[in-house]
Amino acid sequence: MRSSPINYKRHRFPPQIITHAVWLYVRFKLSLREVEEMLLQRGIDVSYETVRRWVIKFGPQFARNLRQRQDRPGDVWHLDEVVVKISGRKYWLWRAVDQHGVVLDEILQPKRDKRAAKGCYTA
Repeated sequence: MRSSPINYKRHRFPPQIITHAVWLYVRFKLSLREVEEMLLQRGIDVSYETVRRWVIKFGPQFARNLRQRQDRPGDVWHLDEVVVKISGRKYWLWRAVDQHGVVLDEILQPKRDKRAAKGCYTA
């Protein structure tokens, strides 16, 4: 499944600036006005409202493209159990890890319940 290329037609700013502004806003959890100020320091005069419109328009497409580039998890996975103490109480941390060592999911339980933990990971 190929993603359609992002269309930047009829935009005043080049694609690199639009992409950078959206990336700053999403990646670093900055406010729109902070992104506006950072771009202004680089000599790019753009309104925070324009940045907001870019995030709404291009953000979902950027996210789809990133999700499609992610590697698929392996077909074999293992359930890892660790006991941790938080505020003096014992908790069980379960992690599902595929054969490549990629953590698929995690769950923290106050009681040891392996069946429930396995149920979270089966698809």
